[in-house]
Amino acid sequence: MSKHILPAFLLLGLSAGSAPAAELGLAAPLSGTADLLGEQMRAGAAAAIEAASADAALDVRDTACTAEGGAAAARHFVEAKVLAVTGFLCVEAIEAAMPILAAAGIPVITTGVRVDSLTDRREKTGWPVFRLAPRTDEELAAVSQILTDRWRTELFAVIDDGTIYGRELAEGFRLAAEQSGLKPVFTDTFRPQLENQIALAGRLRKAGATHVFAGGDRADVAILGRDAAELGYELVIAGGEALRAARDEVDLVPGTLMIGLPDWAETADGEVVARVRAGGVEPEGYFLPSYAAVQIALAAAAEGSDATTAEALAAGTFSTVLGEVRFDQKGDWAGNPYRLFSYDGNDFVPVE
Repeated sequence: MSKHILPAFLLLGLSAGSAPAAELGLAAPLSGTADLLGEQMRAGAAAAIEAASADAALDVRDTACTAEGGAAAARHFVEAKVLAVTGFLCVEAIEAAMPILAAAGIPVITTGVRVDSLTDRREKTGWPVFRLAPRTDEELAAVSQILTDRWRTELFAVIDDGTIYGRELAEGFRLAAEQSGLKPVFTDTFRPQLENQIALAGRLRKAGATHVFAGGDRADVAILGRDAAELGYELVIAGGEALRAARDEVDLVPGTLMIGLPDWAETADGEVVARVRAGGVEPEGYFLPSYAAVQIALAAAAEGSDATTAEALAAGTFSTVLGEVRFDQKGDWAGNPYRLFSYDGNDFVPVE
């Protein structure tokens, strides 16, 4: 989304001289290589402020995805006495900011930081951080649960491309399957970025595999699917959210399965999405999670003096553009957002 199509949302909808009932901070990377994502955050948060019925204001600070930027933003938010902070994309920025914000009792709802340790250390750090972004380990948990349930009677293989991401995902699934009493008929680490994967397809067919989980990127999975089809080999291939990358010269075979996150623009509140699009903005990337984070922060802040905003965040259930949100004891969004999708030749569509 271009940063040049946001002016209507950046006015924040406050009348001159009015005092906002709630002031929220937004920490986003508005400079550097992640500035496009930061602009998505800013546009989504500003749109939610504009749509709020109560007076509210948004105080935006650039973290530049650095520790220095995160700390500077946090010090500003403390001085401004904001009720809560949303945003954050990079772990360096949020880890530098949280000790400063926690000391001031200001909670954070992050829409971009996935690293597990951010909330796993909650008892030790005492940081009032809540997360709308998925945890890193949720992808593997979803792969393991979904595929062990669906492939219990299938002859399946597990392969990976040798990268840290691919190997951890494939090995994690293999271990989960074996703990469920399932054993793959074939495991292998393949060489990525080849022009063809005919040899790999041949080994899979020789092993008798009808299904394979591939820990790898979209291009390699697409080539494997193409080569298996050219051999007349009916093979169901599944992969992780890396398959939602841009289409390459060789496309995925229809029927390829992906365990990934929903396209929020397709699953979110249709009325909000339609209103945003009518304003000339495509709600992509971090737009809708940022919108939801502001909705949650405003609802928690409106709880009144009986509880702090952080306490209200920990105890409440919130209706948002993304659906109902409740945080668990660590501060993570309760439940796993990953779902199973099938490629139809153009898009990934949900599998019931």
